Amino acid sequence: MLQNIGGDFVEVIDYDAVIDFIKKNYATEKRIITTLPELSQIAAIDWMNDNPHSLKDVELTIIKAHFGVAETGALWVTDDILGQKVSVFIPQYLAIVVNKKDIVSTMHQAYDRIGNQEYRFGTFIAGPSKTADIEQSLVLGAHGARGLMVFIMT
Repeated sequence: MLQNIGGDFVEVIDYDAVIDFIKKNYATEKRIITTLPELSQIAAIDWMNDNPHSLKDVELTIIKAHFGVAETGALWVTDDILGQKVSVFIPQYLAIVVNKKDIVSTMHQAYDRIGNQEYRFGTFIAGPSKTADIEQSLVLGAHGARGLMVFIMT
């Protein structure tokens, strides 16, 4: 489903595999940020208290999702793992790590899993940002990241 909505995924065994994939497929000379200390050799981890406007030049943000939903290709993230809300909406590209065991089949199961959690901000992210409002032409990256890569950790 994720590929049908414009995203992509790759199964990885560990964070070293994530690092290798990013080195081969992304412009690592550009600004990459992450909330995952395991990725500090390729991405900055000291940006979370920065002014959100300072993130305007981020090429790639890498975060971890609480869980994913197979039915929709969506990933559930909340403020406690985002660093800053803007971090997933402002980069050119977004990568999200999710454990394979944390993928549920349906949105019903997803909402059961969210239950009565308390958080200030939570959202499902599904695919790259896109719109077809302008002249009925599909535009990727209209209101957020132009691409979404999901790393399914096995």
